[in-house]
Amino acid sequence: MKETHEGKGVKFFREMRGMKQDTLAFKLGNDWTQKRVSLLEGKEKIEPDILEQVATVLGVAPDAIKNFNEEMAINYINTFNDHSSNQVIGAHHCALNFNPIDKLMEALEENKKLYERLLASEREKIEILKANANRS
Repeated sequence: MKETHEGKGVKFFREMRGMKQDTLAFKLGNDWTQKRVSLLEGKEKIEPDILEQVATVLGVAPDAIKNFNEEMAINYINTFNDHSSNQVIGAHHCALNFNPIDKLMEALEENKKLYERLLASEREKIEILKANANRS
């Protein structure tokens, strides 16, 4: 197995969330800046308490960052593309026919539509309950 690089893991999960370095810095607190996040992403090993804090903000298990390597990331991305003929080429190259951020945005849009339908349904229930209460 290839050597892990925790900083690259932070960068990978941050980018998969569509988050900029300054946004991560803001979510980590007042002691953090975009520059500090950039330096963190360059570190091979990250202090356990900082790793825990970053993982929490990114919504991943600390072990996902600890055990990160580029080859696994490429394989992870390719699992979304198994139906196509695209293959991993060499150690660090892959051909994708979609943008993971676009897929994330589609999922967010679908969640928004589902939420709006749920909200409309709840409003209907409230109106029915009000109508029944007025009849009593």
